[in-house]
Amino acid sequence: FSIMGLGVYGGIGWNTLISFTDYEGFLERPDFTNLDLDMYVQAMQDPAVILTIKNTFILMIVFTTITMLLGLFLAILLDRKIRYKEKIQTIYLLPMALSFVVTAQFWLWMYNVNNGMVNAVIGILGLGPYNWIGNPDLVLGSVIFALIWQFSGYAMVVFLAGLQSLPDDQFEAARIDGASTFKTYWRVIIPQLKSSSVSAAVILLIFALKAFTFLYSMFGQYRVPQATDILATLMVREAFQLQNWAYSAAIATILLAMSLAIIAPYLHYQHKQGSL
Repeated sequence: FSIMGLGVYGGIGWNTLISFTDYEGFLERPDFTNLDLDMYVQAMQDPAVILTIKNTFILMIVFTTITMLLGLFLAILLDRKIRYKEKIQTIYLLPMALSFVVTAQFWLWMYNVNNGMVNAVIGILGLGPYNWIGNPDLVLGSVIFALIWQFSGYAMVVFLAGLQSLPDDQFEAARIDGASTFKTYWRVIIPQLKSSSVSAAVILLIFALKAFTFLYSMFGQYRVPQATDILATLMVREAFQLQNWAYSAAIATILLAMSLAIIAPYLHYQHKQGSL
């Protein structure tokens, strides 16, 4: 416990302290005699930071929303005991077993302009080819689609567990009342999946904030396109390429604040539910 506290919370405290200085790298010692908020003021006025915050929010919202909707749809299909249930479950769960590195390389090939599978498929329809990861208008959507492909299976499992925990007599009661299958799920079943929805949303939002590994593996450490630049990639670039350590620490603290803004309400919700 002491080692974890020193390594994790001590590191967070040290990073936050550095963000109040003008520390620029290993060749000098941090000056703690003049602590201020200059790095944060600079960050809030920096167009690059504003762009990365915008991209981060777009990634989080679009990725989380579509992944949850797709996961819920798949969970309902599996809960209805459709044909090939096991095969569908395996197909959507398999990407979850892959790391961000493998997923990034897989989709790098899939999006290839000349011989990628995506352009080959849409070419049958007379469309394309498109430069999915080279076009600034398409690259963010391409990244989000790849992440949805990887994590929709997770959302499916969470919602399926929630559906299977509900008593079967609710379906029978709704059927006796003459409710259609759609109305039964929309008005009776889905409102009871609040706990599953909250849990899935929090985990997916955290994964969206951790998309640095995916972007790094697909584009390289310092070649992430501006259209997909997020706070995590900007933080690493400022620290290791430009040696702006205090500025990078301020960006990291902003990213930490966003993470806490997601986790804190969730922990409060779990506490109210008696799960903590």
